[in-house]
Amino acid sequence: MLPHDPLTKHFRLTTVQLSALKRLGISSIEELLRHFPARYDQGGSESAIAGLVAGTEVTIFGTIGNLETRRSWKRKIPVGEAVIRDASGSIKIMWFHQPYLAKKFHDGMYVKAIGTVTGKTGKPYLANPHVEVADPSEVGLFADTKAPATAGKLFAIYPESRGVTSLWFRHALERVFANGVHSRIDDSIPTDIRARYNLPDIGAALVWIHTPEKMPHAEAARKRFAFEEIFTIQVTRARERAENDTQSSFPIKDGADHAERFLSTIPFSPTSAQKRAIKDILDNFSSPHPMARLLEGDVGSGKTLVAATSAHAVVNSRPPNRQSGTLQVAYMAPTEILAQQHFQSFIEFFSHLPINIALMTGSGCKKFPSKVSKGKATDISRAQLLKWVASGEIAMLVGTHALIQKAVKFQHLAFCIVDEQHRFGTRQRRALAHKGDAAPHFLSMTATPIPRTLALTIYGDLDISVLDELPPGRAKVKTVIVTKEKRAEAYESVRRELASGRQAFVICPRIEEPDPAKIHALQAKSAKAEAKRLQKDIFPEFRIGLLHGSVKPAEKDEVMRQFAAHEIDILVATSVVEVGINVPNATVMLIEGAERFGLAQLHQLRGRIMRSSHPPHCFLLPETAGEVAMKRLRALEKSDDGFKLAEADLENRGAGDLFGRQQWGVTDLGMEALKNPRLIAAARAEAQKLVAKDPSLSNYPALAQRVASAGQELHGE
Repeated sequence: MLPHDPLTKHFRLTTVQLSALKRLGISSIEELLRHFPARYDQGGSESAIAGLVAGTEVTIFGTIGNLETRRSWKRKIPVGEAVIRDASGSIKIMWFHQPYLAKKFHDGMYVKAIGTVTGKTGKPYLANPHVEVADPSEVGLFADTKAPATAGKLFAIYPESRGVTSLWFRHALERVFANGVHSRIDDSIPTDIRARYNLPDIGAALVWIHTPEKMPHAEAARKRFAFEEIFTIQVTRARERAENDTQSSFPIKDGADHAERFLSTIPFSPTSAQKRAIKDILDNFSSPHPMARLLEGDVGSGKTLVAATSAHAVVNSRPPNRQSGTLQVAYMAPTEILAQQHFQSFIEFFSHLPINIALMTGSGCKKFPSKVSKGKATDISRAQLLKWVASGEIAMLVGTHALIQKAVKFQHLAFCIVDEQHRFGTRQRRALAHKGDAAPHFLSMTATPIPRTLALTIYGDLDISVLDELPPGRAKVKTVIVTKEKRAEAYESVRRELASGRQAFVICPRIEEPDPAKIHALQAKSAKAEAKRLQKDIFPEFRIGLLHGSVKPAEKDEVMRQFAAHEIDILVATSVVEVGINVPNATVMLIEGAERFGLAQLHQLRGRIMRSSHPPHCFLLPETAGEVAMKRLRALEKSDDGFKLAEADLENRGAGDLFGRQQWGVTDLGMEALKNPRLIAAARAEAQKLVAKDPSLSNYPALAQRVASAGQELHGE
């Protein structure tokens, strides 16, 4: 048995198990070893049923019986039921929307149930618990055994999928360890770094994380693998930055003078944060190597002004050894609507300059100024625009993903700006940044508040500037948690805004109505059903539109155009509107199932209504009123600082929920490590030192292999 052997070579797997393992991303022996436990249960520490208290998470062992399926009398939803008994008493368990689970067991089976005690005093039950047939090694042979032989032993509980349970993983890994595979995996963390931070080698760490004798062993192993993941990402980013710093960029002279002249033409003063960011960028422009910078700014903090000021310095600079012409700027936005809005903004900013500005999207191309109608933009053919971009006649090109197509070639592309860049893969950013005859300066902008540890990890190849203050005159959003009894009042508030000529968003957690077989969908409102209900029962006098991730791009752009043109009064949508929509007339938002979103995501969503001086209102309508959920939502009521909310979400909810683990290519274990700034700093410092000494990683083959694999995940390949 070898680390890279497929599981099918050594295990007999059913079709259901193969599908489950594929969903979990496990196909080889090493991937099985790297499927780490989510937590640990302690043998002999199970709860006695007689002493269970509502609201607590418990693990109970007992005999299952009274299995049946039915429909609840009130809501008519399918329910599976059973009773678990131990020596002290019995408790009912209920599987809502999952009646098939009751058919997995039969009366008299000995099982382990993990779940939260629910119900009134005297009538507790377990709602939707995880139940599995108990392993005799975990408990005594009988339900009334008071002191099992395994008391105190730790049992790994794994992320599961239907068909493979924690019990399956424990038995499978027992065979793998018996074959000694863990000792044949090359360690990607160099020996001297492991020694410096007292980290176990990979063989010992794998044993400790899966079969720890005590919690300190498990914690040491988790620390080691968290360090390994962050270190690998940091090495990947350090190599990308080292490669960037070997390239030459276009010289941009007198940037500070150009910026000062531009800022003198606008009717307001930039904030101190904007001035700092502009200085950071201009300092990079004077370097012989291309800038690689991330500009983070909360909603409404003025990133566009920073981009325009720096772009102004570029389009006023001559190409090398030329007495005429200009260096070129490319600005890529995530949606057509936003690209069109930025095109108009740059026309207003630069109309006094003798330069050409163009727009390229999937819907068509425009150029400013028109030769026929001075002061206006005109439609042009794609072929003509491509010729003008290639010849250098277009100084500034604004567009969507269309900019990174092979047909788009620049003559002197000196500066790339990408808006909401986390929506683009690294490969796409690179494609845009390598379209000129020298390496352009690269500015990446995002309004998504990113905790500093996450930014330093995921964007380790970029310098970071932060806009941490808002320009004066921006109206502060009023956020209110709405209970079920006050829902009608929230609707009336929306109606008043609409009657005064404003527009509204209604955000839903789901696109479709929930599948009755999926418990995670329980009670979550769908955008499709809510749009119909609002149109029929609540706001029949207003025009309602629908937008979600399954809508085709052309239809999505048309809905967004209609909303921007006020042909739609209420836009019902999923979180797809988190970025890419700028409709200043939209000043009110209802968020259904608010507790299902991360704080940072909720802050991003309400940012859609913080685009004007008119007071915006955001109503949070939670489905459940749990203590933890309400605490998070109350934090949103009190604060409009996106960065503080992002840090709070990272601390209280976990970064995997903060943005979605897959978006960042980081595992749950790596995300937990982001709560440890010292670990991030250590991994970053070690990575930079190692890459400076050995950029090709020729002396570290195991690390090079791990970096290659991580690079594919981080770049979306």
